[in-house]
Amino acid sequence: MSAHDTIDEEERTGVLVVGAGPAGLTLAIDLAMRGVPCHVVEATAERPLNPRCNTTSARSMEIFRRLGIAGDIRRAGLPEDRPTSVHYRTTLLGEEIFRIDLPSSGEVLSGAGKEDWPTPEPQHRISQLHLEPVLERHARSLPGLTIERGTRLTGLRRHEDHVEAVVESGGTTRTLRPAYVVGCDGAHSTVRRGLGIRYEGVDALQKFVTTFVRSRALGAIADRDPAWTYWTYGRRTASLIAVDGEELWLNHVAFPPDHDTEDEDPERLLRETVGADVEHDVLGVVRWTGRRLVARRYGEGRVFLAGDAAHLWIPVGGFGMNAGIQDAVTLGWMLAAVLHGWAPPALLDAYQLERKPVGEQFADAVRAAARTSFADVSPDIHLPGPEGEAARAEFAGRLARNEPHRYSPDGFSFGYHYAHSPLVVGGGEQAAITMGDHTERARPGFRLPHAWLDEGRSVLDALGPDFTLLRTDPDTDVTPWTDAAAALGVPLTVVDLPARWPERYPAALLLVRPDQHVAWTGEAHPRPEELLHTVTGRLAAPRQ
Repeated sequence: MSAHDTIDEEERTGVLVVGAGPAGLTLAIDLAMRGVPCHVVEATAERPLNPRCNTTSARSMEIFRRLGIAGDIRRAGLPEDRPTSVHYRTTLLGEEIFRIDLPSSGEVLSGAGKEDWPTPEPQHRISQLHLEPVLERHARSLPGLTIERGTRLTGLRRHEDHVEAVVESGGTTRTLRPAYVVGCDGAHSTVRRGLGIRYEGVDALQKFVTTFVRSRALGAIADRDPAWTYWTYGRRTASLIAVDGEELWLNHVAFPPDHDTEDEDPERLLRETVGADVEHDVLGVVRWTGRRLVARRYGEGRVFLAGDAAHLWIPVGGFGMNAGIQDAVTLGWMLAAVLHGWAPPALLDAYQLERKPVGEQFADAVRAAARTSFADVSPDIHLPGPEGEAARAEFAGRLARNEPHRYSPDGFSFGYHYAHSPLVVGGGEQAAITMGDHTERARPGFRLPHAWLDEGRSVLDALGPDFTLLRTDPDTDVTPWTDAAAALGVPLTVVDLPARWPERYPAALLLVRPDQHVAWTGEAHPRPEELLHTVTGRLAAPRQ
């Protein structure tokens, strides 16, 4: 074949995912496990070396638990005995100001203190450099899922019953015909640009110079008081992040949005973070801008956006990647329901209605957190004697008020919701999502709260793969529900839940969606078929 041959592929893939980052791979895995054929194309032949995100949230770990890969992920990244603590110091070699002590992955794996956890899977500190290979290995093992690297999307043509996707690899152009396309292809998304969808928001909140280094000497210094992240306050605020807990480090240094970072010397920046010269090798330098942007629309017709293709915000905790993983599993069950025929295509309209408000609220909360984290710090913290001690104590008080929620953001993991979704009955008005707040009580639109059952199983583990009807009162007749589900073809699993937690599960029946969010709660319902019509997108929510 010549270097510019064209192949027309008649085979129609169920879903084409563009982009093999965490959102794209999570979506592909979820679809494959739901029996939907999925093809992933990724423009890069090899993964980039820039580690990027370094935190996988508790909610993402719950999602990975459902997908069967949480254990593999938790054993990757930092050594199992390394604390995931966050330390705040004048410089790495300077005075300590404040600390947030957090457990190692080994402590989490051992289950130490698990009875007090709000989740079966606490957050995990793992660089994207280590996370993506675990996801890709698992994805490649699944039947019906193919991944093609070094292949880029060059064009989309939308039709009533399918999409034509033109892809190019090694000089050969092919046309694929999937039923649906999902753009998980990042900030410069070819899919988003092909749809003519623009971001809206603030284009520059903060600038950064990020240096990826290899340094055993730096590891030796950090080992005096091991942590995952060290915040320092030299000429500029910086965060030094342990990538492998031994020799690989990221040095993020923040600057005002109008600062020209081209003249900033990475060697000098590392020296200012550490407080002295340290032997190291530079593996990469990235100069970038933190933003607050959300796409005007999360898709059009049979083409959708997820992850960074749909939203970008300043990375003060890895929330962008984790929100992309949430996007993936919300869209995944909807696409599977439509392709398997037990929900109408109109169900997919709810994807934007559910996820775009979450993206906007996350963006606002992250922007506020960034404003606090990168606020000016008094140079007096570097002074010796009582004056320096007083300045550090004042700053520590500020950090104690603002920082813990950022590193244990239970509100973002467990408090985001779809209460206003047309697929949810009885959601009602809800307060804006915050980083730290959530309620351990089952409510329509919210993620089902966790509780431990016998033999180390979570309530979340007991849910079926599609819709689940949880029954806390064994005397409640569920036959009308199972009959209605069978008549509609809606897959429904009935699970009896011990009546141990009346405050947490405050109803005889709780209808839970495939993404573990509550669709409805109640003592009984006179027309379960009508309710099932609503939660699968067949008609508007009935009045209570």
